[in-house]
Amino acid sequence: MSEPQGKYNIKAVSNLLGVHAGTLRAWERRYSIIEPVRNEAGHRLYTEDHVRILKWIVNKVDNGFTIGQAVDLLNNQEEAAYIDDDPRYINQMDQLQEQIMHELLRFQEKKAHDLIDRAFGLFSTEKVLIHIMGGIMMEIGLRWERGEIRTAHEHFATSILRTRIGMVFQSLPVNSFLPKVICVCAPEDQHEIGLLIFTYFLKQRGYETVYLGSGIPGEDVAYVVEELGAAFTVISTTIPAHKRNALRLAESLSRQYPDLRVGLGGYAVQHFSEEEIERVSGMLVGSNEDEWLRWLKNGS
Repeated sequence: MSEPQGKYNIKAVSNLLGVHAGTLRAWERRYSIIEPVRNEAGHRLYTEDHVRILKWIVNKVDNGFTIGQAVDLLNNQEEAAYIDDDPRYINQMDQLQEQIMHELLRFQEKKAHDLIDRAFGLFSTEKVLIHIMGGIMMEIGLRWERGEIRTAHEHFATSILRTRIGMVFQSLPVNSFLPKVICVCAPEDQHEIGLLIFTYFLKQRGYETVYLGSGIPGEDVAYVVEELGAAFTVISTTIPAHKRNALRLAESLSRQYPDLRVGLGGYAVQHFSEEEIERVSGMLVGSNEDEWLRWLKNGS
């Protein structure tokens, strides 16, 4: 079988990845990540596989890993590193999501952590948190609501995933030029994972966030808004029984602070009546990254 042909020179790869050509050469020398082929003039040429691996490495570095840590992850995993445009990407994510949820529902902490480690090794941090962990918590929440699993299952899974998300938070920088965002659960709503994932989404983009979580009275949320001069407050409501509390808090904050942009999100939003949706249509942050970005930009 013939050797794969290089199609990108180092300048093209540098532009594709946003990494200086000198940095790419240094990585190759020090870590032997890839071995570009050479053309007749002796210039480096990179194959599609080379670019795929480098994209994966750059993503890990962008999400807080050192280059050495990223290379160790790449070398120690048993499977190929996937990137967003790999056709096997979604299928592999879905399989890992099912496997992690299966172990969580069996109270198998070590196996769940091992699978989560594997997910972080294969996919970007954002995809693991939003798609894999977010998908797991959505499904577990629905099963709990239908009475198909016990409260112990829901609490165990939430505890594991909250810990892993918290570990990621520590490595994210803040852009002081972006507005402050308060993230809080609706009064009496105790389900935090969806809000944590949205908070990660904000932090990953440099927003300064104040995560209040669950169990916070409405008057305390108002106090924090005033104390910080926050530009945004996002209220998460997961359980439909608590949606009225979320609506009351959102509308109260909007009346009290006309310059504050108030957002509503979470599974329970799907249970809003047409009248409720009409009342708060400008507050609905959406249910995926594209919708979240649009909502943030519309308020900037």
